[in-house]
Amino acid sequence: MMKLTSDDGTEIAYTTTGSGPSVVLVGGGLDDGSENATLIPHLAERFTVYNYARRGRGESGDTPPHSLARELEDLGAVVQQAGGSAHLFGASSGGALVLEAAAAGVAATSIAVYDVPYCVTPDMIAAWRSYVADVREAVAADDPDRAIELFMRVAGIPDEGIAEAKASPYWTPLLALAHTLPYDAACLNDGSPPHERLASIQLPALVITRETPDEVMLNAEGDFFAAAADAVAGSIPGSRRAIIAAAGHAVDAEALSPVLVEFFARP
Repeated sequence: MMKLTSDDGTEIAYTTTGSGPSVVLVGGGLDDGSENATLIPHLAERFTVYNYARRGRGESGDTPPHSLARELEDLGAVVQQAGGSAHLFGASSGGALVLEAAAAGVAATSIAVYDVPYCVTPDMIAAWRSYVADVREAVAADDPDRAIELFMRVAGIPDEGIAEAKASPYWTPLLALAHTLPYDAACLNDGSPPHERLASIQLPALVITRETPDEVMLNAEGDFFAAAADAVAGSIPGSRRAIIAAAGHAVDAEALSPVLVEFFARP
């Protein structure tokens, strides 16, 4: 684990593995970089892979107040460490951060995003805004248990599933990341795809979802993530869509890595 210093003085922890063109991995909600780390052995055969812990997570620092601009600076600092330009991959809300970075002019060679949780109907957007207000209140009240429960409910996990999670050894590590849930919310803004900013992206872009529909997120009708991906791909000029055979929302290295390697390796 190494560290670099972002523009506001925050230390950002990262690892680097492999050789070749640089790829930077950007994690999503309640992730300190561990989820994307499963991709490293697959990508490092062709690329130099940089995997970092977003601010407030793992060994990275966290200088208040948080803002999307600070997260963009963090990602830009990692790209600079990676040689000044890199392919970017973001999962879930990390995908939204990658899209915002590309629109803001971070020096990317190309971008790929997976299962970005944008809302495409007024009802979804209203539910998202309610969640964001509630989770910010829970974090401000130093109630990480409630914050995690709110996150799980918006993801469609039933009460019995939440109870099982709380009784498992995984709950305590989640509590340490609960304060970063508003950070992920900031990456998604009001919850809807930022069509104007997406339209400004002039990079090769790959928008990925999975074959298995997810009908529980925000009580969506139909495939929530596919609808979001179609909206994103429709806004980015010349973007590509891909659908992989992954069983769930979590990063599936076996299913994702061949698609990423093919996309990042093309001339």
